[in-house]
Amino acid sequence: MRLIGKRMLCALFAAVLPAAMLAGCAPKTVSQEETAPASLTVFAAASLTETLTEIAEQYKTAAPGVTLIFNFDSSGTLKTQIEEGAACDLFISAAQKQMDQLDASKDAEANPDKLDFIDPSTRVDLLENKVALVVPEGNPAGIGSFADIGEKCGLIALGNDDVPVGQYSEEILTGLGLLETLKSENKITYGSNVKEVTTQVAEGAVDCGIVYATDAYSAGLAVVDEATPDMCRQVVYPAAVTKDTAHPEEAGAFLAYLQTDDSMKIFEAAGFAKPA
Repeated sequence: MRLIGKRMLCALFAAVLPAAMLAGCAPKTVSQEETAPASLTVFAAASLTETLTEIAEQYKTAAPGVTLIFNFDSSGTLKTQIEEGAACDLFISAAQKQMDQLDASKDAEANPDKLDFIDPSTRVDLLENKVALVVPEGNPAGIGSFADIGEKCGLIALGNDDVPVGQYSEEILTGLGLLETLKSENKITYGSNVKEVTTQVAEGAVDCGIVYATDAYSAGLAVVDEATPDMCRQVVYPAAVTKDTAHPEEAGAFLAYLQTDDSMKIFEAAGFAKPA
């Protein structure tokens, strides 16, 4: 009886062992596979600092395997960094100009250097902003509109002319016939990005400044006027995945998430809107 039992046990073991080995070698199902962690570097206009930081916290629940690393600065600076080889998975600009300069699908006028750094198939117009005239607390100079700048402003803060907010500002002031006079009378102080402009106004170092409406909201600054469509072209924020990204699927997924209702609620609460 013991001999038979041993023989039966050996036979059973011989039959089961190959199947067990095959099962161990079989590929795991999707539910068994562990998602490899991904680290995404997002280059975004400085005016998106508060909203994207909030959305990033929300995204931890939607995509727990993805780590987001943000580089916030002026769109011109970010464009140059990408051009010089900085690692970037997703670029969000505060103007079409800087995005166009990295998009090989654009013509020679928009992209004179024929740079090819973003994937045009992923490009979307993500957000719209407004350009606003802001004043420090108490508004000592009594500025109530863009038209008051010429008479009442002793010093105005603008973004540099190589950053979108500075370009929009110069467009407004040129249309009002004020830009050259302000320059000749040394009434302009500059910031390398919109956050530096808001800081100058908040600290009362200037009589007024031109920033995005969303930055005025974030900094708690008083808005005394907003640029109308005939004063300034539409302020649209394009976004695109870069061609050199090591994580195109994850970058595309985050870009898609930025367009969801959950994300748009955060953007709209800060004053952004969907592009018309």
